[in-house]
Amino acid sequence: MTDSPKHNQSLTYWIAGAIVAAIAVALSVPEIAVHFEIGGELFLRALKMIVVPLVFTSVMCGVLGLGDVRQLGRPGAAAVGYYLCTTVLAVIIGLIVVNVIRPGDGTVDPAVLEKFAQGAELPNGQTEAPGMGVVLENLALMLITDNLFAAAADTQLLPIIVFTIAIGALMTTMMDRVRSIATLVTEANDLLLRFVMALMKVAPIGIFCLVAARFGKAQAEGRFYEEISQISWYFAAVIIGLAIHGFVVLPLIYYVVTKKNPYHYMGAMSQALLTAFSTASSSATLPVTLECAESAGVSKRSTEFVIPLGATINMDGTALYEAAAAIFIAQAIGFDLTLSDQLIVAVTATLAAIGAAGIPEAGLVTMLIVLGAVGLPLEYLGLILAVDWLLDRFRTAVNVLGDSVGAAVVGTTIPETEPTTTT
Repeated sequence: MTDSPKHNQSLTYWIAGAIVAAIAVALSVPEIAVHFEIGGELFLRALKMIVVPLVFTSVMCGVLGLGDVRQLGRPGAAAVGYYLCTTVLAVIIGLIVVNVIRPGDGTVDPAVLEKFAQGAELPNGQTEAPGMGVVLENLALMLITDNLFAAAADTQLLPIIVFTIAIGALMTTMMDRVRSIATLVTEANDLLLRFVMALMKVAPIGIFCLVAARFGKAQAEGRFYEEISQISWYFAAVIIGLAIHGFVVLPLIYYVVTKKNPYHYMGAMSQALLTAFSTASSSATLPVTLECAESAGVSKRSTEFVIPLGATINMDGTALYEAAAAIFIAQAIGFDLTLSDQLIVAVTATLAAIGAAGIPEAGLVTMLIVLGAVGLPLEYLGLILAVDWLLDRFRTAVNVLGDSVGAAVVGTTIPETEPTTTT
C-alpha cells in the first residue's frame, strides 16, 4: 500500500513549507514558538503509539514475502545475503562518518545531558566501560527477552524484531496451516499503514511544531546559529556517507561480482535514480527500476525476483541515515555513546530495515525505533526534521541503487533459461 508519486510530491512541498515557516516563527517570536512543543509532542506520541504493532506486522510481512525459506535456493539466499551485507555496510559507514566529522559537537544543554546521563550510568558501580566480550554478551542478551509483553511496553524493539523474524520464517514453512494467520497479519499491516498515511496528512503541522519549538528554544538561548551549524554539518555527514555507499561500496560490489563497469550500469539506471529522488518513494519507483534494469542487460528472472524483494526488505540509505542520526543526537546533548550503545544502534538500524520500506515516511518511524533502542531523548528530533525531507530523497535514491545492483549481482546465480525436467 503506497501513495501516488503526486501525493508524495505534495506532502514533501507541504513539509518543506512548514519547516520554512517554523524557522521564521522561531526567529521572529521565539517566546511563542517554544509553546508549539505540545503539538510536536502529540504528533510524536501518535507515531510512538503504533511503532510496536507496526514493526511486528511490517517485519513479518517482509519475511512472509520471501516465500518458503526452505525453497529460497541459491538465488534467494544470494539476494537475502546481499541485502543483509549491504545494509550492515551502510550502517557501518554511517557510524564511521558521523564519528569522524562529529557534527553534533557544540554547546551542551546541561538539563538535557543531566536527564540523559541519569539513565546511562554504568551498572554495579563500574568505573569504566566494559570490554568487548561483555559488550557482545550484553548485545546477545538484548536480542532475546523472557517477556515479550514487557519488552513491548518498554519499547524494547530488538527482541520483538528477532522474535517476529523467527516466527515469520517458521510460518513460511507451514503456509497451508497458517494461511489465515498470515492473512490477518497482512490485513492488520494494511490497516496500520492506513493509519500512518492518515498521520502523514497532519505531518506538516506536527513537524512545524517540532521544528518551531526546537529552534525557538535555541533562539531564546542565543544558540540558533550554532544549531544551524550543527545541522549543516550533520547534513554534510549524511550526504558523504550516502555518497561513499552509493559511489564506492555498491559499484565495487558490482564490479567484483560481474566484472563489468559499474558506472556504465549506474548511467543506465539514471532514470530510476532520478525518479526515486523526485518521488522519495522506492515503491513508486519500482516499475521504472524494473524497466531500467532489464534495459541494462540484467536477466528478467533476476529483476522480477530481486528488485520487488528489495523494495520490501532493503533500505541501505535509510539504515545509514538512522545510525548517523542517533550518534548525532548523542553528540548534540554532549554524551558519547559507548561501543555497546553503538553496536545496539547498528543492529537495530539493520533489523528495522526489514519490512520498513513499505512504511510511508519510513525514515521518521524507524528513527523512533533506533533512538528508543539506546534511550536517546527525542527533544532534538526537530533539529533533524529540518533537513529530513531533503535527505529522504537522497537516501531513497541510494535504496533504489542498492536494489538495482542486487539484481545484477544475484543475476549471476540465475541460469538464463529454466532447467528442463524429465519424467
